[in-house]
Amino acid sequence: MLADGNQWHEEFGTAGLPPAAEAGFVVGLACQCQERANMARSDRGTVGDDQAVAEIIRATERERLRALVAADVARARQLHADDFQLINPLGGALSKEQYLGGIESGQIHYLFWEPGAIDVRLYGAIGVIRYQSQLEIIVLGRHIPRQQYWHTDLYERRDGQWLVVWSHATGIQESPG
Repeated sequence: MLADGNQWHEEFGTAGLPPAAEAGFVVGLACQCQERANMARSDRGTVGDDQAVAEIIRATERERLRALVAADVARARQLHADDFQLINPLGGALSKEQYLGGIESGQIHYLFWEPGAIDVRLYGAIGVIRYQSQLEIIVLGRHIPRQQYWHTDLYERRDGQWLVVWSHATGIQESPG
């Protein structure tokens, strides 16, 4: 909140405007704010709609994980956006083709991937998920035993389908003691 009229004029550049013009500016600004609020509400929908969308995203993520563990690359391609990028626990970045190509060739072989509860945040046509999982994998012939990971993924609704666009995994280190 602005403390006085001088701060108002400085913030919005209305100094020197006749009172009627300044009033018109304020009404226009209020209308823009209300329009943006209405757009945000209509984009998000109702709470019930949000819960249904969150469940669709959770189900899509679980289906994606099943496809990756089964090395069903054809199905996995349908669930990943063309501009998908994975940041793996070592900090390496893989494109969709690098990641799914690695699974297809056997360089990346998931032995086990079980997600815990999946939290979802919705922002219009974007959904962000976060969850912990138990994961066991073989990468380039190196067996990485089952351990816990954090996952944060960004989904976008494109042409009516939720697709994963970004994925980031971080290993959870057991605390000593």
